[in-house]
Parts: sequence; C-alpha cells; structure tokens
Amino acid sequence: MAAFLKIFRLFCRIKRRGARVHPAQQPEEPEQSQPKQDGAAMEQTQEQESTGGLFPRTAQEETSTTGAGSMENCDSSTTNSSAALLNMLVEEGLPSPKQVPAMVKYIHQWLMANESDEHRLDRKLLDLTEAQPTDVVMTLLSVAPSCDRAAETMWKTILCSSRTAESVQLRLLDVLGSWPEHSTCTSDGDTTRVFALAATVVMWKILQVPCIPQIVMKILPRVFVHLLFQVLFSTLDTPMEVDKLWKECQQQHGFAASPNRFAVQTLKSLLCQMQGERVVMAVGRKCGWDTLLCVDTHHYAVALLAREMSCVSPPLCSRIFRYLLQLLSTQEPRWDLPALAFIVEVLKYQDLSGSSGKRVLQILSRHLQSECREKRYLALRALLKLTDDPLLARRMCSLAESLVQLLEEADGEIVRMAAMVLSFVVFENNSLIASPIALQLAEALLTLFDHANAQLSPAANSAADAEVFFLPFMQDTSQVQQVSILLFQALVTIQLEKEEKALKRQVLQSLIPLFIHCHDKNRCVAQASWETLHCAAKFLQRNHLKKLVRKKKLWKFAECLLAEDRSRVVEHVRQALPYLQSPQEPLREAAIRFLGMAGRCLREQEDELQLICEALEDMADDTSPAIRKLAAETASILQAMQDRFREACQRRSRLCGSAWLCYGSSAEN
Repeated sequence: MAAFLKIFRLFCRIKRRGARVHPAQQPEEPEQSQPKQDGAAMEQTQEQESTGGLFPRTAQEETSTTGAGSMENCDSSTTNSSAALLNMLVEEGLPSPKQVPAMVKYIHQWLMANESDEHRLDRKLLDLTEAQPTDVVMTLLSVAPSCDRAAETMWKTILCSSRTAESVQLRLLDVLGSWPEHSTCTSDGDTTRVFALAATVVMWKILQVPCIPQIVMKILPRVFVHLLFQVLFSTLDTPMEVDKLWKECQQQHGFAASPNRFAVQTLKSLLCQMQGERVVMAVGRKCGWDTLLCVDTHHYAVALLAREMSCVSPPLCSRIFRYLLQLLSTQEPRWDLPALAFIVEVLKYQDLSGSSGKRVLQILSRHLQSECREKRYLALRALLKLTDDPLLARRMCSLAESLVQLLEEADGEIVRMAAMVLSFVVFENNSLIASPIALQLAEALLTLFDHANAQLSPAANSAADAEVFFLPFMQDTSQVQQVSILLFQALVTIQLEKEEKALKRQVLQSLIPLFIHCHDKNRCVAQASWETLHCAAKFLQRNHLKKLVRKKKLWKFAECLLAEDRSRVVEHVRQALPYLQSPQEPLREAAIRFLGMAGRCLREQEDELQLICEALEDMADDTSPAIRKLAAETASILQAMQDRFREACQRRSRLCGSAWLCYGSSAEN
C-alpha cells in the first residue's frame, strides 16, 4: 500500500499543477506482465518489492519522469497515473483507516472523469464502506456536499447494498438531525464541516430513484422526523455557509427557493413513497405546508399532518410516536414543541400499557412545568386523552401538584383543562391527594367558583385556527365553574378524615359562593353548587343546615347560617359584595337579598352597614329595572333601620344622662 500512497501523492501533485482530466478520457488498461523465464525475472521482482509492492510500469515511468520535474504531456501523464491508481485499488487489499478518506476522494475524482465506467470501483467502495462507514460517509459529504453525479453514483452503490446500507443510512441520519452542521473527525484527522443540508440533498436524490433502497423504508420514521424538524431549524436560522452551499445546489439541481421549502419538498417526496399522496393533498388543501414554514405556527401544522397521517397509516404513526418518545427523553428544547404536537394527535392509536405509558407521563409531567404556554397546553390535551385509560389515570396522581399550580394561570383554557384532568384524578378514580397539595387545591378551587369569560389562547382566536387545531377542545367557559365546584365537592367527600380540620377553613369560605351560585342561570352550575353546598354542610356536621339544603330551602339556610355564625357575618358580607357586579341578573338579585339579611345582623356595626348601603346605592345604574328597584328598596330598608338604631342609641343616651343627673341630685340631698 506504500506504493499506492506514493502514486496518489504524485497524482495530487499533478492535479495541483494544473493538469486536468477530461471526462472523455478513459484510463489505460494496465499492461499485462509477461512471464519471464530467466534470472531477470527474479531481479525485476526484487526491484518491485523494494519499492513497496507490485504496480504497473506506466506508474514507475510516470514517477521517474515527474520526479525529474518534467510536465510535458501532462494530460497523458495524469491518465496514466489514474490508470495505475485504478489498478492499485482493484488489486490491493483494505488500507489502514487513515488512508480511507484519501481513497474515497480518489474514487470520487475518478468517477467524475469516467462516466461511462462508473461501476468499475463498486466492489472497492463497498469494501471501504463496510470497514469504515463513518469515514466514507463524512468524506463523501464533505467532498461533494451538493451531491454531484459521481457522488450520487457512490451513494446509490452503498445504499443499495445489504453490506453497507444500514450503517451508511444511520450515519446519514446523524447528519440529517444535526442542524446546521454535524461535528465529525475522520480517521485521517480531517475536521471539514459536514452540513445537514448535504444529507438532505442525498436523501432527496435517493427518493427520486424508481426503486428506493429497502433500508430507507426500514428507518423511514426517523427520516421523517429529522426532515420535519429540519424544516423548523432552517426556518429559524440559515448560516452563511449553509446559504452558500444552497446556492451551489440550486445551480446544479434547480431546487426550491429556500432550504426550508426544499426540506418540505423532500418531506412530500417521502410521504408519496409511503403511499401518502392523500396526506400531501389533504394538508395542502388546509394550507398546512405554508403553515409549516412559519415558526409561530409550525407545531400547528405538525398536528394537522399527524391527524391526516393517522387516518391513512396508524402503524406508521406508531413507529414515529415511539421514535419521538425516545428523542424527547433528551429534553431538547428546540423541537419538543412540534414533537409534543405530533404525539398528542396519535395517542389514541398507541398501546401504553407497558413502559411507553410511564415514559409518556414523565414527558408530560416535565412539560406541565414549562414556561412555554403551548407546551403546557399540549401536555394537558394529552392528559385529557389519557384519562380514558384507568391505569394511566391512577398514575396521574403524581402530577397533582403541577396541575394545581396551573389552576392559578390567567389563561382560561389552561385552567379549564387542568381542572378537568384533576377531576378525573380525584373524583373519577376516588384518589386521595397528599395533605399540603389538597389544601392548596381547595384554595385554588375557591377562586374558580366565579371563573367566567375565560380567554382562549391568542393562537386560537381566529375561526380558521379553531377549526383546524382546537376544535375538539373549545368549550363553554362556564365549564370551569362547574368542574371546579364538583372537584371541590369530591375533595370534601373523599379526603381522609385527618384532613377535616385542615379543610374546615376552606369549606367555611365556600358556603356563600356556593349559596349564591345555587341561583345561577346555568342549570349545570346551579345543580353542582347545590350538591356541593349539601356536602359542605355535611362535612361541617351541621345537620339542620344540611336538611335545609336538601329540601332546597335556601333562604332559610342563609337565615340560619347568619344567625349561628354571628362572628363571621362580616366575612360573609365581604364574600357577597362582589356578586353585585356579576353579569348574571339572578346572582345580583341573590346577593342583594343576602346582604339585606346580613344587614339586619349588623345594625350595631355602623361602618359595615354603611358599606352595604353604599354598595346598594351604587346599583342605581344597573341595566335591569328589577335589580335597580330591589337594590333601592333594600338600601332604603337598611338605611331606615340604621336611622332607627341611631335614634334609639341617642334616646338611650339621653335617658342614661337624665337618670345620671337625677341620681346625682338625690345623692346630694
């Protein structure tokens, strides 16, 4: 092999000096050695061995000529050297690893010059690839990143052979998923940059051949995933070096206008090879391909693509699903959002009874705590789908703390879904929650009793977006109230007895909101409030209040509650006052009547009574005439009661003063 290296250096030196090998030239056939019958044969053999091995006389002659500095007949010299190198490649065994990159470069150069004999070095290329697949792949990507004719021939050779296809494709995948470049170093120490775009070009070329190599179909899910993510990465950032490579590709092949559109084009070709023409057309009709090219909407398009694919090929979606789970375990933040979007759409087709279910919950748990709103939203959507699985629903108890924290979100849709998932965890499965989390949950639920007019995500504001991406999950926002009230009922009903003392404060705080919502115009909310109020009275062990609620004697319930809890009347008043501003007329009416009853208990607390009267007087501009009248009458009654109380106090004071004077006068006498 030392002879080969010597000739190869000679060949490279000739190339550097300006010699050009024209495609029309054919390498000379190596001369056939004639058998020698005398001692000269042995002498010649020894001479050849002393130079490092057997090689053609043409190579020897070229070595001596070039060594003397002659550059005459340069094209002929190059052709002779090429023939010698070719013969050497065919006859010699495998080189050392450090020599493989140089041999790959030579094969590429030889194929560029010899189009008509392009398969002559196939066996040698396969031998090299089988021995050193990484060196072959990385060298070929670096020497021909735009995948010229010779490189395309070499790729087809190694991807269509069972000896090398799998190892080569796996290394191509590594490059494909490493935007913008793949860090590598070949055996000869070469660290030339290898770009993911070069691997995409190779993949596109392979997908255009009539018969795609079997290995491509075998690892198709991984190819699909990396192409999908490359659309995102190339949209986010295209470095100058990648842009330069892209312009070369455009000049050679006439590709699309930008790298991300080319990645989409390659993705479409892949889908068509998977019998997914229907998917390509369906996504196109909904403008999904254009949506895929926008950073802000990329994950929406991925969700749409997943839905369409799941209708055509659930088994393929399952393979992609498993690969995405494997990738998400690396916690890569750049692409976990589109990965989550795909996973959510295909969950119903998956078998999650084993380790896959556990891994899914771990991934969702991590994303529930994400700072990204869309990741939290997708995680909740996935959990809602998993509630149909009893085993996974029980395992969700470990997510209780994260779900409770989401109840404090300002986003109404996040709150709604978090409350629904918690309701399955606590109520449907009769699951108990640890004491600190239970108290935190009860506190959060109290604030949701009055949840109304919740806002959906800005991404779902348009009707088009809602239709395409959010249709299954856009619900009436009053559902948050109903779910939170029922969840509070479940918490009070099934929680351990040792939690009674800790929960008592929250249950007491729930009585007035529940009482007022018993008059809600939404029948579901009113029914849930009535049932929960009954459970709260039972929890507090106030049987007479429980009987009044059960018989739906709600105003009698309010009257008894105020009479029994005189020390808490002011707190009850503070809870009822905000309902005077409720958008619902029945709730405003209930609040006015309750404040009127509470005011009678506060006749000795002038400041609190005055606060109620002022709040009622402020309702003079209410949109409902009936409410304006009721508020004015109640305020008038309370004001008259306050005036009478003042007069009584003054009269009592005067009487006490007169009695004191009389007592003092008699004492003097």
